[in-house]
Amino acid sequence: MSRGKRKTPDAVALGFESDCVTVPVEAVLPVKALSASVKSSRKYRQITASIKEVGLVEPPVVTRSTGEEDTYMLLDGHIRIEVLKDLGIERVECLISTDDEAFTYNKRISRLAPIQEHKMIRKAIERGVSEEKIALALDLNPRSIVRKAKLLDGICEEAVGILKDKHCATAVFEVLRKMKAMRQIEAAELMMNANNYSPGYISAILAGTPQAQLVDTKKPKKMRGITPEAMARMERELVRLQEGITSIQDSYGQDHLQLTVIKAYLGKLLGNARIVRYLMQHRPEFLTEFQAITDMASTLPPKAE
Repeated sequence: MSRGKRKTPDAVALGFESDCVTVPVEAVLPVKALSASVKSSRKYRQITASIKEVGLVEPPVVTRSTGEEDTYMLLDGHIRIEVLKDLGIERVECLISTDDEAFTYNKRISRLAPIQEHKMIRKAIERGVSEEKIALALDLNPRSIVRKAKLLDGICEEAVGILKDKHCATAVFEVLRKMKAMRQIEAAELMMNANNYSPGYISAILAGTPQAQLVDTKKPKKMRGITPEAMARMERELVRLQEGITSIQDSYGQDHLQLTVIKAYLGKLLGNARIVRYLMQHRPEFLTEFQAITDMASTLPPKAE
């Protein structure tokens, strides 16, 4: 990977604003109505009990309303907001989503990312709430709360910024912790570019990491079923892969723009029945290629954010 000027985490588009905001409960406007049976449900009673016991650990998710100033549309946390109203609590700390579509939010961000959950747990602990009470409120094992509270120990701030709203398993951070800061950043960028945050992928990155870029430079890597010679080849291949990704990224934006324009133009052409009929009669090979281009462009993955 090039050692030139590196993008800072601020250049990474995030799914949430960087800080939570505290707003009046009445300023949070729900996007759906709760059924009459919800308040008599076991889940509603559990949430009420946990808020009374330890406070609100997982904040509701809202987006800023474009129609009215100082109002927020509620994307996630309808029961929590209703409980707060019943308890007479007037203000609530919320996560601000940068996506203003509730459908898109529920489809793509149905739960807190691990780093966001870590920060919420750390805040609760700092307020004096015990791990046992937090575990009870979140229906988790107390040992899980301890692991989540220590999730970012040994992880550099730049890597945290890249993975801030990504759904990485706890094991991913355990592997990252074995790498030095610069390598953590490179690994986070590789995961983001590949849109793959699985333990298997980060383990492969670890296998391809030179010994000098590990925290413990004297302890050799041990990967089950992989010989030292194969590991050395993996390291060389990963270096070449990173160089290839870097070169592709330099031209990706321009290429993607050109392909988008071409797709739109060809789409208009193929939307004209007279043109399609002419191509079928006189240039069927052109029609086949045009259709292949529009189909290919429609299946391109979105640019990594």
